[in-house]
Amino acid sequence: MQSTEQAIVVETAKVACDGGGGALGHPMIYMTFAGKAEIVCPYCSRRYRLAEGAKAEHAH
Repeated sequence: MQSTEQAIVVETAKVACDGGGGALGHPMIYMTFAGKAEIVCPYCSRRYRLAEGAKAEHAH
């Protein structure tokens, strides 16, 4: 299922998502871009996009 909402633009390479619904959301998860320009939450399909000029951290 693809979200029709626009991606949330972030400046950091790691984002936390809880669905934004408080008690009605989902468990807090942390995601990293790891070289990707956009990531999607596996729980709520919220999309996050790394801001232009921000650098994603690379996994070691």
